[in-house]
Amino acid sequence: MGTLNEYLEQKRKAIYARKAYFEQKGDQAVSKISASVKAAGRSGVREIRIRDFQVISDSPPDFAGYNLGPSSPELQLGVLGSCLTHIALIQAAEREVSLHSLEVTVEGEMNPLAGKPGYEDVPIYPHNIRYKLFIQSDESEEKLQALHEAIEQVCPIFNLLKNPQQIEGDLIISRSAAQTV
Repeated sequence: MGTLNEYLEQKRKAIYARKAYFEQKGDQAVSKISASVKAAGRSGVREIRIRDFQVISDSPPDFAGYNLGPSSPELQLGVLGSCLTHIALIQAAEREVSLHSLEVTVEGEMNPLAGKPGYEDVPIYPHNIRYKLFIQSDESEEKLQALHEAIEQVCPIFNLLKNPQQIEGDLIISRSAAQTV
């Protein structure tokens, strides 16, 4: 099995090729990303479809779920950890930082009473989010601190959560055949 540093060499080559491709495209480089989610009948399990992949999201039994997958807030923490990890690999490859191992853990808090009487000021969303970036490397502390700063500067999901975003939603209603007769 290859080492992380061998992978970083491969990653570096891919980064340079991708960068050259998108620099050539200029303003045409914007790409759209999407996901769709459908609630399954009888279980309420959320089937998340992204490209050719499916991810299952569910609730624990104490919230009328079957514990068939992580909850949406848990997935969000996992997505943050995944993005931080990927950006760490990209930045290490670009900066030629040697890494023997890399791991990110993410934690947050949620209060099931949030928003209810007496708890109006408690956020209804995951909050007090924090992560730990575990790096095993022979590089200098200064070089690894610079890597950490670069990760936070360019990580899309870290910055999405850190900075306010405008989200628009539309309601599309369809009626069952029985209702239209």
